[in-house]
Amino acid sequence: MKKISVLIVDDSAVVRRILKEILSSDKGIDVVGTAMDPYIARDKIKKLHPDVLTLDVEMPKMDGISFLRNVMRLRPMPVVMISSLTQQGADIALEALSIGAVDYISKPKIDVAHELSSYAEEIIEKVKNAAGARVMPDTSESPVTSLAQSKKIESLNRLRETKPRTKLKTTEKIIAIGASTGGTEAIKEVLINMRPDSPAIVIAQHIPKAFSEAFSKRMDSISPMAVCEARDGQHVLPGHAYIAPGDRHLLLVREGARYYIKLDDGEPCNRHKPSVDVMFRSVEEAAGDNALGVLLTGMGADGARGLKQMHDAGSKTIAQDENSSVVWGMPGEAVKLEATDYVLPLNKIAQKIELLINEAAK
Repeated sequence: MKKISVLIVDDSAVVRRILKEILSSDKGIDVVGTAMDPYIARDKIKKLHPDVLTLDVEMPKMDGISFLRNVMRLRPMPVVMISSLTQQGADIALEALSIGAVDYISKPKIDVAHELSSYAEEIIEKVKNAAGARVMPDTSESPVTSLAQSKKIESLNRLRETKPRTKLKTTEKIIAIGASTGGTEAIKEVLINMRPDSPAIVIAQHIPKAFSEAFSKRMDSISPMAVCEARDGQHVLPGHAYIAPGDRHLLLVREGARYYIKLDDGEPCNRHKPSVDVMFRSVEEAAGDNALGVLLTGMGADGARGLKQMHDAGSKTIAQDENSSVVWGMPGEAVKLEATDYVLPLNKIAQKIELLINEAAK
């Protein structure tokens, strides 16, 4: 079997050495070269034709984002960004994903030796998955129009909580969305096409804690719905989307006729926290056939069994199709389990959600 060839681009000699040692330790990976700046990297890409590029976001001479734009314009290829887990690093990493990067990993610390084994496993897995990912460069922006913004403001004003809790049977619809690799852009595609008065959405995206708040704010700025990082005990309201923090499971809980968020610091499920399976199962228990489940692009199988549980309970379920997925792992596993009512390209999912919600309301 052909090895995955990797080019490491980072201005730090220490980071280049650590990454090379980690990746070279796997028999399926061949580090064909390293580069200390984008200009050297450009020449080595032409000469070595790597399968995957690891790219530091902050470098001299040309920053990683500018270089990534050039790569996606001239020679689209799988790129894994190396980002610091800071607010600035989160914003840059999310921008990189919007340009076409497949994934990101946290920049290794100089004293990384004590946690090298867990870090090594993560980066090796992400590079291998990147090699098989579908690269989707996209430099277009989707700003919310002034009309959408005004509708969002009207929605927020209308949805201010004024009624006390009641003990009535809930009939409120809930939309649950899960995603992993490629998911930040897939979730964006869904959210920007939702109506401001859509049923509440709960979202589990595999993402570091340092990134989830920045991701939530980014989605809030472009979606007609109000989007936030979920808080423990928060009431769930129509017109709002709640994104799980990067270090907690998000559970939907029902009390009488009201839904609210419970954040759980339990063990990872399928090696993830937040876990899509954990969220989907809680949605099935709280909402039953009032829920609609959506599983988007991502590596692994997290969410497939939870979607099956929702499907068997009467929820309508949707999986993103293979052609539009960066990695067809999670939705593909759901299809294998016969957990899906519909398998759709990403650009058709929001429309289908609205259609199903409207049909249920008749």
